[in-house]
Amino acid sequence: MKKKIILVTGANKGIGFEIVRQLAKQGHQVILTARDKNKGLAAVERLAAEGLKVHFIPLDVTKEQEISNLKEEIQEKFGRLNVLINNAGILIGNENSVSVSKRSLQQHLDTNFFGPLLLSQQLIPLLQKSEEGRIINISTSMARLSAPGSGTAAYRLSKVALNGLTAMMSADLAGSNIKVNSLDPGWVQTDMGGAGASRSVTEGADTAVWLATAEKIPTGKFFRDRKELEW
Repeated sequence: MKKKIILVTGANKGIGFEIVRQLAKQGHQVILTARDKNKGLAAVERLAAEGLKVHFIPLDVTKEQEISNLKEEIQEKFGRLNVLINNAGILIGNENSVSVSKRSLQQHLDTNFFGPLLLSQQLIPLLQKSEEGRIINISTSMARLSAPGSGTAAYRLSKVALNGLTAMMSADLAGSNIKVNSLDPGWVQTDMGGAGASRSVTEGADTAVWLATAEKIPTGKFFRDRKELEW
């Protein structure tokens, strides 16, 4: 397996942290980002205690200047990027589409949609420098138009937008060396999913790790448990 340079956002805990751990164990050079610098450095120390070395860059995906700074640091230190995993996300409140506020929707869109959009746009030149670049968006089955549900409208709508971006960016990059996919990690035992969730972080991270490292993958698809789902 060729060793890759892989960026994982929002990775100081939960699914993101487990994705970093699994990729680092495979010998890849992983860049871990977190909004809170102290929490990010603490995550790096936890991995170091397991004998795993990763690179940390602080990043709030809602701040364009921090995205630009991250791009510059990756360019200077690594010169290229193989994989971008857009994992950072928020889920706040449970309002449905009838009652959700514009403020709540904007807050979710800023992190869950505009963050991945702007980060992907900025890092595409670095992804183009690799043999095969990959963008992986962490989404949810709750955003599938083929299986709509109620509640958490701001979160769902932001992920519907992310799924749409996945399909569009894949088409716009057709013929290039970059593949774009999204995935549903399932209901995972994290701060967001809660202790009663049915899946472990190990299970939740598996498909992202597979999409990042598998020799051959398609583009413009939506996955769960390494299997393609309808949008």
